[in-house]
Amino acid sequence: MKGWNEFEIGSVLFPLNEDGMKAQEKMPQERSYTENSSRSASVAHWRVQKPVHNVEHCINCFFCWVYCPDASILAKDEKMSGVDYVHCKGCGVCVSVCPTNPKSLLMFDEVEEEKDALKKWPQKETK
Repeated sequence: MKGWNEFEIGSVLFPLNEDGMKAQEKMPQERSYTENSSRSASVAHWRVQKPVHNVEHCINCFFCWVYCPDASILAKDEKMSGVDYVHCKGCGVCVSVCPTNPKSLLMFDEVEEEKDALKKWPQKETK
């Protein structure tokens, strides 16, 4: 699989080995994905920073879930439950669309432990 900087600008990666319209009729686990699909390949090695979720500030608006280009926002029982770090490439879109104060998702260095990141969380900004 190519790294992100090996693709030409404007490249489109087709995730399926079959006709996309026919594949939509199948359950995701029954579809045949290409090796370049983030469904079958991890893009975690592209990431230099990772989003960390703080449940204390999350209002479960799902903006991050809607805007994540890699479907890496995990949800369970109608609540955001974390980030799929195997498929997250660290683009930070989830952080930029988070509406809370302070944000419930922030970017930290890839090597930062989650418990250490949570200790560094900023306080609510006053206006």
